[in-house]
Amino acid sequence: MKTLTLHDGTQMPAFGLGTWKSKPDEVYQAVRTAIEVGYRHIDCAAVYQNETDVGRALSDAFAAGDVTREELWVTSKLWNDAHAQDEVQAALTESLRKLQLDRLDLYLMHWPIVLQPGVYLPRSASDFRPLSDVPLETTWAAMLETAERGLARQVGVSNFTASKIKKVSEAVGVTPAMNQVELHPYLQQPKLLAACASMGVALTAYSPLGSPDSATMFGREDGVRLTEHPTIQEVASRRGATPGQVLIAWGLDRGTAVIPKSVNPSRIKENLGAEDVVLDDEDRTAIAALNADRRMLDASFWFVGDDYDAESFWAE
Repeated sequence: MKTLTLHDGTQMPAFGLGTWKSKPDEVYQAVRTAIEVGYRHIDCAAVYQNETDVGRALSDAFAAGDVTREELWVTSKLWNDAHAQDEVQAALTESLRKLQLDRLDLYLMHWPIVLQPGVYLPRSASDFRPLSDVPLETTWAAMLETAERGLARQVGVSNFTASKIKKVSEAVGVTPAMNQVELHPYLQQPKLLAACASMGVALTAYSPLGSPDSATMFGREDGVRLTEHPTIQEVASRRGATPGQVLIAWGLDRGTAVIPKSVNPSRIKENLGAEDVVLDDEDRTAIAALNADRRMLDASFWFVGDDYDAESFWAE
């Protein structure tokens, strides 16, 4: 399996199973199937509300001898309502309890957003805590403390711009190991990719297929889906692969980790086949032309009060 080398030399499986939008009654079997067919990286988050079922699947996979704990990379994420220094470790400990683990391989700050305790998504400005009260730098320092205490091998961030990464890194003196962001041919983010590489920050691509199943959730009109785009289909035909495999292979080819979500056993197995798809310069040039700087998750669900808006949120 392909790996990424993190800034301290740690090897991380580059291909994994995403669990966002996976229902608790489906994610158990998805994780079991993924491990059985060869996945060695499972991506989770507290806010997905399915960590208990993921944990049951992990425990059963270990007991069945499908994989050892040392062979498996497990990521989870801190939700925005637990950013204060005394809340971070408690949130991680709760994820560990649900996942039935004594340590994560990677723990990420899910968003550069601070909510009031217990808030899932904000409905009004009062649901936010000001960043001046709970700075991202404070949360980042608390994330590092969890690693020092052995609760996470690596810590990082998610949905951060390069400028935000630079800000917390300079304030605390330690750079995040990872930044997990939306990446696919419609949103290629080459400047972020280059900036993170220059800082020694690895990237994980979420929604690598363009997140078509979130269109209804967010009331979004997608137009031509990536898997149906003629360019992707042409590359797939040349490579003897499926469009989905091409999109995953493109992410791996760029040196990012890729975590497609699926609960369909045949699709889970099919996606793993992307590791065997080799792209050439003609393919890369054709796919590069698809970039439209289009976010499928534009973070508009945060733009409730006065603290956040699209221009400032994604600004470098």
